Amino acid sequence: MFKTVVGHSNDPDSLSAVEEVLQQCISSLGADIPKAGILFSAIDFEHSLILQQIHQVFPGIELIGGTTDGEISSVLEFQQDSITLMLFCSDEVEIYAGVGRKVSGDPIAVTKQAVEQAKAKSTATPKLCLTHPESLTISGVSILNGLKLALDQHVPIFGGLAGDQSRYQNTYQFFQTEVLSDSVPILLFSGTILFSHGVASGWHPIGQISQVTKVDKNILYEIDGKPALDFYHHYLGLLPPSMEYPLAVFDRNRENFYIRAPIAYNQESGSITFFADIPDRAVIQIAEAGYEDILAASKASFMNALDNYPGIEPSAALFFSCVARRQILGTRAKEEYQNTKLCLTYHLPGCGFYSYGEIAPIDRNSQTQFHNETFVTLILGTR
Repeated sequence: MFKTVVGHSNDPDSLSAVEEVLQQCISSLGADIPKAGILFSAIDFEHSLILQQIHQVFPGIELIGGTTDGEISSVLEFQQDSITLMLFCSDEVEIYAGVGRKVSGDPIAVTKQAVEQAKAKSTATPKLCLTHPESLTISGVSILNGLKLALDQHVPIFGGLAGDQSRYQNTYQFFQTEVLSDSVPILLFSGTILFSHGVASGWHPIGQISQVTKVDKNILYEIDGKPALDFYHHYLGLLPPSMEYPLAVFDRNRENFYIRAPIAYNQESGSITFFADIPDRAVIQIAEAGYEDILAASKASFMNALDNYPGIEPSAALFFSCVARRQILGTRAKEEYQNTKLCLTYHLPGCGFYSYGEIAPIDRNSQTQFHNETFVTLILGTR
């Protein structure tokens, strides 16, 4: 048995909101008792009070989560200034939480601590990892690299970086009843869990295939031996680099690509700063997308996950979308989840959030990758 339930409230009062969420979950649970959960919350709630209320109703639950840039669920669909909680019940899937603190100091050691803490409680080998880590004190790529080292290379990692409603000042992560920053909370799933996923952005590469020739983490100085700004001016004229025109960064086989979005540039040095690290010598192209391309990607991501689900009856869907997609789509952001719901003829509990960077393998055969401006779907079940 693997059962999930979802609660979602947009009540601005923290106590009223968590009471509504818990009542929705209790009503759906029946006699089942949840063993783990994941909480997505807007930045302005009293998070400590919310976590204490959840643990008072469900003592001993393995709970992680964090703050977001918008919340998604099958209860209220897309919302901002809300909280949503997904609870997991199972007698055949082990789900245990771990946390690494002060990750900006030593991401390799801290992510290892989080993985070892969760693995120490489990009797089986992990099948997948969910995470909702810090985004502002350290590169998301560094956190992901640490998790990949700590886990077996065959354990895929899914999730998104915590947000703060586009203020870029401070994000929070949740572990049990604690409200943390600069941390990496994780949930490890083991046992008979079945899962599939889909990744799509809507952006497609255009123009000349080029190579990164000088980069320092997320600051790109040169492309094909020339200032990175010249590369963008070739395509955009006098327009500055923007998230509407990210870079498609190809993997080693040049068959797949992931997205890197620009956030700032330096006219004097000709450099461009991106939301995440870009590998040295990476093969790249500039990319473009229209509104309909972006919206179609959420449906493609969901359908790819659904078509590849290895069982016959999925129990839940988790969604991780990007703050840049929400900002570009504006009032049409709500259509991302609605597009996924139109693909189903039955109710599937769903939960997710808008993040500062998405985490998932590009496809079933590749290692976990860090993404920008991408829509990730993860489908879970045991049948």
